Amino acid sequence: MRYVQIVFSPTGGTLKAAKAVTEEWCGSVETIDLTDPKKDFSEYSFDSGDIALIALPSYGGRVPALAAERLKKIKGGGAKCVLLCVYGNRAYEDTLVEMEDIAKECGFKASAAIAAVAEHSIVHKYAAGRPDAEDVKKLKELSKAALEKLQNANDDGGLKLAGNRPYKKTAGGGLVPKANQNCVKCGVCAKRCPAEAISAESVGTADPKKCISCMRCVAECPHNARSVSKVMVSAAALALKKSCSERKKCEFFV
Repeated sequence: MRYVQIVFSPTGGTLKAAKAVTEEWCGSVETIDLTDPKKDFSEYSFDSGDIALIALPSYGGRVPALAAERLKKIKGGGAKCVLLCVYGNRAYEDTLVEMEDIAKECGFKASAAIAAVAEHSIVHKYAAGRPDAEDVKKLKELSKAALEKLQNANDDGGLKLAGNRPYKKTAGGGLVPKANQNCVKCGVCAKRCPAEAISAESVGTADPKKCISCMRCVAECPHNARSVSKVMVSAAALALKKSCSERKKCEFFV
């Protein structure tokens, strides 16, 4: 039996939540990093005795298209899995049902699902520092409950998830980070971009047709040299104020 976490986590919040779940499973958990554009994900396959965690962020209430594209190449082989949707305290809307459909298409059997909160990747004051100690404690509790379901020989895999089919329409173009005067052209942003949207020869901005507004380049720049428009961030903060101000809790579905 293998324990594997399949994770798309450009800025680390989804990975932190995933680790809180899988640390309760066993001492050795493999990781498949869906943000790595160099990997051939069709080479990964599972069998019915394996257990997987599929952990994805919610972008505008949907699965990020790039994450979906890469996940669909993995062969589930009848392995049971837990779905973990991580969102920035606004709403995850149709993300979990879309994750369930993708998992089924891959050949996984989704037996449990969790919705968790992480710090908003653009408007950082919302859910700042989450998942925090309270979240991690709850995720560990839910992890044990999910594992019991996974190990149940009579598990029928049926889930009743929040969300709708057909899914909501994806949002339009997002915020594209640009370099400022602190940029030394070190190329870290180009190397680490999940979408390969930044050219090593021209790191000043990203290709708006490829950029998924994940904000990894902003988070990982060693010189704090990348950012998005402060005016646009302020506008987003105002638009999200009502829906993001109340602390949302982890949710569990079996």
